[in-house]
Amino acid sequence: MRLDKFLKVSRIIKRRTVANDACDAEHVMVNGRRAKASYDVKEGDVLEVTFGQRTLKVRVLDVKEHVAKADAGALYEVIS
Repeated sequence: MRLDKFLKVSRIIKRRTVANDACDAEHVMVNGRRAKASYDVKEGDVLEVTFGQRTLKVRVLDVKEHVAKADAGALYEVIS
């Protein structure tokens, strides 16, 4: 699954276009490297998303095309 779509499905970022813009602005890192929106997310990847001064670091546990809002948090675990 594309990185921008995963960020939207997991509800880390609310809209896919915003997720795409964040990737273009280099606010998203995967496994320590800057990632484009087209990066193929896999289980076990570590994502770092920068929101202004705050950084969210998560590990991908599962990749699903569709998930209910209540179950979105089960796709990843927060590391820091």
